[in-house]
Amino acid sequence: MALPEALPDHDPACSIARSLDIVGDRWTILILRDAFRGLRRFDELRRDLEIPRAVLADRLRKLVDAGVLTRRRYQDHPPRDEYRLTAMGLQLSPILVALMQWGDRWLSGPDGAPTLLVHEPCGTEIHLGFHCPTCDEDFTPTDIASRPGPGRAERDDG
Repeated sequence: MALPEALPDHDPACSIARSLDIVGDRWTILILRDAFRGLRRFDELRRDLEIPRAVLADRLRKLVDAGVLTRRRYQDHPPRDEYRLTAMGLQLSPILVALMQWGDRWLSGPDGAPTLLVHEPCGTEIHLGFHCPTCDEDFTPTDIASRPGPGRAERDDG
């Protein structure tokens, strides 16, 4: 699978920009939300999202082409497919959880969050955060720094 080409105004060395080329619009994020909720079929997604057929078909095709979803035939006559998250797609879970928890904190009404996420085996509400495996400590976003990684090409300044 080839990596998607970055848009002309995006820094090809920026993973956030490259990621947004795949998942950076409202419909795509909502399709992914529904995929994590177990909706897999075109008609289920269309009904839940009230999305135009052509838009849904386009976003599903892009997600399949990018390797985020896989398409599987579940019926031959007439041909019908379902869409399942791949390993690549499953790794988007923390991003969706972070968006949800941000919205719950800053945009929910006085009654609080419309949905709670729980650890299914024990029923405890979960909260996304940062944890250092070396120090075995939780930390905040202000404790994060960035530095060039191995995928960043050396820039010629002269």
